[in-house]
Amino acid sequence: MFMATLQAASFCSSSTSFRKIKATLKAPKHHQSSDYLSLPKLSNGLQAFVPVSTHIEMKPNTIDSSNTGNDGVSRSKTILQELYTIMEIVADRAEMHKNIGAQRDNWNRLLLNSVNGMTFTAATMAGLAAVSGVIGAPVLALTLSASLLYMAATGILLVMNKIQPSQLAEEQRNAARLFKQLHEDIKITLAVRNPIASDVEDVMEKVLALDKAYPLPLLGTMLDKFPENVEPAVWWPHHLKSQQENKAAGRVERSNGWNENLEEEMKEVLGVLKRKDAAEYVRLSKVVLKVNKILAVCGPLFTGLAAVGSAFVGLPFGGSWAAFLGVMFGALATVVNTMQHGGQVGMVFEMYRGSAGFFRLMEENITSTLTEREADKRENGELFELKVALQLGRSLSELRGLARSSSLPSGTRQDKEEYASKLF
Repeated sequence: MFMATLQAASFCSSSTSFRKIKATLKAPKHHQSSDYLSLPKLSNGLQAFVPVSTHIEMKPNTIDSSNTGNDGVSRSKTILQELYTIMEIVADRAEMHKNIGAQRDNWNRLLLNSVNGMTFTAATMAGLAAVSGVIGAPVLALTLSASLLYMAATGILLVMNKIQPSQLAEEQRNAARLFKQLHEDIKITLAVRNPIASDVEDVMEKVLALDKAYPLPLLGTMLDKFPENVEPAVWWPHHLKSQQENKAAGRVERSNGWNENLEEEMKEVLGVLKRKDAAEYVRLSKVVLKVNKILAVCGPLFTGLAAVGSAFVGLPFGGSWAAFLGVMFGALATVVNTMQHGGQVGMVFEMYRGSAGFFRLMEENITSTLTEREADKRENGELFELKVALQLGRSLSELRGLARSSSLPSGTRQDKEEYASKLF
């Protein structure tokens, strides 16, 4: 049933971003067809054409030196077609994850309401059977019905605790957001410069990394909801240079907005991220995971004990303990289920794990930027500093203050921690 619903959602999703490409639907008659680049056909069968002169400009840093003349233009056309195709696929992925995330959020609400309704009804039946005082067919019907409802609730809870619908919904929300972000990055690349072959490879690596980090199917590839070792979420490809390669590159040539003070500032910020932010979110993830494990065991356990107790309500050898088990543990199961799935503990765990992954990604971005020895290949230093500050939710002055406090001598460690706590 789950897989059928998933496939239906996948086929119903559609991408509208490719229709927004500003391109003429046919090449004008007074121009030769070679002056226009044919893009992939849309789903409605239309063929789009973009003037070659608009997007393909022969620049030394965009076309390989081995490709000259017609070969270079042909290769640039192919790169453009590949990027537009990937952009359409990425938009479709974002829509699919959005739809499936909403679907799995509905699972959590509907299953929780169903389980709590079944548990409440079973507890009421067990209580009525206990206070009736007459052993007969009506009492037997109540006790059997209560036991069946408790057993059904136990089975549903086992499935819910295994798949964690709230955590599944959070995974899909994160995936939809990251695919949308990647889609915008591709659009910016196409708008500001002529793409090269490495751009296509980089985008493909990011798509595959996102597919691996946030899989769509439930069976086989679902992420472990109760991992033994808690690690930050990773949704990006690893392409950092090795230390030996960095050392062999020699002295850094600072330009392009970079200077020694800015590099030292980024190193201090990197140290704070490693010591404080990423480690803190991993610690919180471990705490939430322990709580979720306890609740995942208690819920089915309480409904199972209630099922056993309700089966013996009204029998001569049942006594008061049977009514106690049937009613009391049914009420406790309702409370536990509401805390776990109503409080979306699985979603909170995934949120903390994703936050730790965000700071891990920032660490890798700063590290890869600082280890790039050729300043011209780096992102502009001033823009990079601004981006880091905004990603941390701080102003440039606060970011620089954080770097200064982190570089204080060890004797002022307490002052340093107090200053950093004010900033973060």
